[in-house]
Amino acid sequence: MASFIGREEERRVLLSLEKSEKSEFVAIYGRRRVGKTFLVDETFRGKFAFSMSGVLEGKKTDQLQAFSDALASYGAPLGKALTNWHDAFDALKRHLESLRKRKKVVFIDELPCLDTPKSGLVRALDHFWNAWASKRNDILLIVCGSATSWIVRNIIDNHGGLHNRITREVHLHQFTLKETEEYLKNKGCHWNRLSITQLYMAMGGIPYYLSLVEADKSLPQNLDRLYFAQDAPLRGEYRRLYKSLFRSPEKYMKIISVLAKRREGMTRNEIAEATQTESNGHLTDILEDLTYCDFIRPFRRREKKIRRKDCIYQLVDFYTIFYLHFCTFRTTDEHYWSNKLDTSDENSWYGLSYERVCFAHIPQILRALGVDRIHTEYYSWRSNENVKAQIDLIIERDDQIANICEVKFSKYGYSLSSSEEANIRKRIGAFRSETGIRHGLVATLITTYLPENGKHSDLVSQVIDMDQLFS
Repeated sequence: MASFIGREEERRVLLSLEKSEKSEFVAIYGRRRVGKTFLVDETFRGKFAFSMSGVLEGKKTDQLQAFSDALASYGAPLGKALTNWHDAFDALKRHLESLRKRKKVVFIDELPCLDTPKSGLVRALDHFWNAWASKRNDILLIVCGSATSWIVRNIIDNHGGLHNRITREVHLHQFTLKETEEYLKNKGCHWNRLSITQLYMAMGGIPYYLSLVEADKSLPQNLDRLYFAQDAPLRGEYRRLYKSLFRSPEKYMKIISVLAKRREGMTRNEIAEATQTESNGHLTDILEDLTYCDFIRPFRRREKKIRRKDCIYQLVDFYTIFYLHFCTFRTTDEHYWSNKLDTSDENSWYGLSYERVCFAHIPQILRALGVDRIHTEYYSWRSNENVKAQIDLIIERDDQIANICEVKFSKYGYSLSSSEEANIRKRIGAFRSETGIRHGLVATLITTYLPENGKHSDLVSQVIDMDQLFS
């Protein structure tokens, strides 16, 4: 199996920083299991001047011991036991000064774990970088951790000594459909694209989850084994996932559970009301944290103009959506998914999840429309006059055209019925009337397979199929 799939741009950035003529400080963040550690390890294999990882839920003494052990493994002489972070970074400095490498790559993984209560970690890291490393030209310091909100608030958006000290930040997202297809092929899973898309709907493009797929089993068999069998590996992942990311996970999980019940998404005020939470700065922090981790997405709304505030928040993490839809009750059926095939519950979930797949592949949709080099804004719309009138995806272009996108999942070629066509006409009419938009409005169907014989509707001008999402 090839050792690396995707991540071409992220690897290019890291390798270019290795060649930089100055010291570089890089922060990598992203949700748990997305492959942050693997990216760094594979990019700089055999090149590290120092590398260590924090101890999950360890005490300060555990973290310092892990740091000390890592120094020793790289041949650094330690005169005394490390008792604080200033001493630890001073020992690291002496070790790096003894090396003759042109660029000394330093990797601290799971950095948030090192920040135990009253540890002084951030101040010590601040001093290490500002007083020494930044004044040189031979240090490449890379930090990362699954606790994304900690990385963003304490390192990237730090308002103290580390303010504006990060020279590059890398937000690592899940694989695209194309990268997922490549990964599965390397595992020997030569599935068709419908099966790959359905797998993506259930777990997203998270490399660790994809690594659990067994090539000799079908898609339903894999989902049964991963989610519903006794000791299924992804059934217990849900609480671990949020606990690893947030120090008070219940607050975040409460918002996630509310959003899971509202397919169309919710405004900030609706979230505050549903969770009985004050609409204040604390709620802002939680929503930002969930956005940084790619669990939710803020979606702009269109009224008389595009609103950049008071957006709609939607749950977009595929694993979370699948888990909350099917796994919150304890079924004893270890073949639950195989037995759910073609039921209304499964088909309803497919409709929601395929919409989210499309939202995760906006660049591919823009290329399919031939407008990837035109400035565009995309957003959703809700009628203020008819609660049932809404459009999930509108792509507004600088060429005075707006694509009104209708997303439909089907295991076969899809054609709009006359009633569906009538509803689309009503929504488009209401949208033009309420917003006053002067763009030409183009009804666009995004589906899995092109309609048979090219027949879809006199209303629909453009059709995008599943294959184009794999571009």
